[in-house]
Amino acid sequence: MKLQSPQFQSLFTPGLRSVAELFEKKNYELRIAGGAVRDLLSGMTPQDIDFATTATPAEMKEMFTSAGVRLINNKGEKHGTITARLQEQNFEITTLRIDVVTDGRHAEVEFTTDWEKDAERRDLTVNSMFLGLDGMLYDFFNGYEDLKNKKIRFVGKASERIQEDYLRILRYFRFYGRIAENPGDHEPSTLQAIQENAKGLAGISGERIWVELKKILLGNHVNHLIRLMYELEIAQYIGLPLDGHLEEFDRVTKNVQNLCPKPMTVLTSLFKVKDDVTNLDLRLKISKEEKNLGLFLVKHRQELSKALGPEPLRPYQDFIMDSREASTNSKICELLKYQGEEQLLRELQQWTVPSFPVSGHDLRKLGVSSGKEIGTALQQLREEWKKSGYHMDKEELLSCLKKV
Repeated sequence: MKLQSPQFQSLFTPGLRSVAELFEKKNYELRIAGGAVRDLLSGMTPQDIDFATTATPAEMKEMFTSAGVRLINNKGEKHGTITARLQEQNFEITTLRIDVVTDGRHAEVEFTTDWEKDAERRDLTVNSMFLGLDGMLYDFFNGYEDLKNKKIRFVGKASERIQEDYLRILRYFRFYGRIAENPGDHEPSTLQAIQENAKGLAGISGERIWVELKKILLGNHVNHLIRLMYELEIAQYIGLPLDGHLEEFDRVTKNVQNLCPKPMTVLTSLFKVKDDVTNLDLRLKISKEEKNLGLFLVKHRQELSKALGPEPLRPYQDFIMDSREASTNSKICELLKYQGEEQLLRELQQWTVPSFPVSGHDLRKLGVSSGKEIGTALQQLREEWKKSGYHMDKEELLSCLKKV
């Protein structure tokens, strides 16, 4: 088939036309590869476009240099990737390759001009397609059929693909959550291959695991996929607690629907104690902000809740005001998502944190001179201000002080 969609046509910037001309002149084949093809066939405009070519890195360097094209960072060169910059746009182009040796994490590669051999070493059928710049689809493993039928399958034998890079187990789950229509539509042989190879994830770096896990947590069918990770004995190798709180997880994934939670907000519902957050951090090297959010939610998810009566948001507002930390506001927003308090979340997002109107300088003017007395007076006035719902102004507060 030939693709001629508006999304495909929109890729042809002046930069891409120039790149295409250079490759054509030298008779090197150039095609769009992997995820961008999947997105285009799904009617989406891809965010990132990877290109594949029959030209070797040395041939590309020679061609680009002769044409006066700037090459940027050569880190990918040993894997066959050259990045060229034309017309304010970067083009990442990789030579077709075969994996010669794999250890479950990295691969030693050999360059080839055989498109099918390159497709064969990719993880999933929906990621193994190529698209010519004329719109012609090259699909060696029925990836387009799988995409139309919303099926996620490994290229060739699942166990072989997984053993080349164990992270592909999590990539399977991620794309399942992105493409599959229903939970539970897996091939039994795929699940068996995942379970038999789960232990291989122990050797994968925490950073790589966390990148995939975050995407799974924000995708579809998340409660089904996390339960599956426990059933297939994957959880223990990726930093999740052995006795994850799955009922709470189910409840919270319903609460956060349409509220755009952070991945950590969703994940924390699996945790029963603070140590679960610490253990996750030891395995996955999560950011300080993510760790602090996890610890905050575990500590406050039950005790900090809405008030009965006319001001349900007050306990959250008081917490923010007492804490006086800039990051508390965003943590409270995540807590409200966790609790499924959509209306209160909207109210909090529209609320501006008020500034306390009295300063030590004001008190000195009234004749309060010692630092200790000023501190005590300010604290008393803050309490009065809090009781008023943060509405009292400077004059009202200072008149309170005169009464005292």
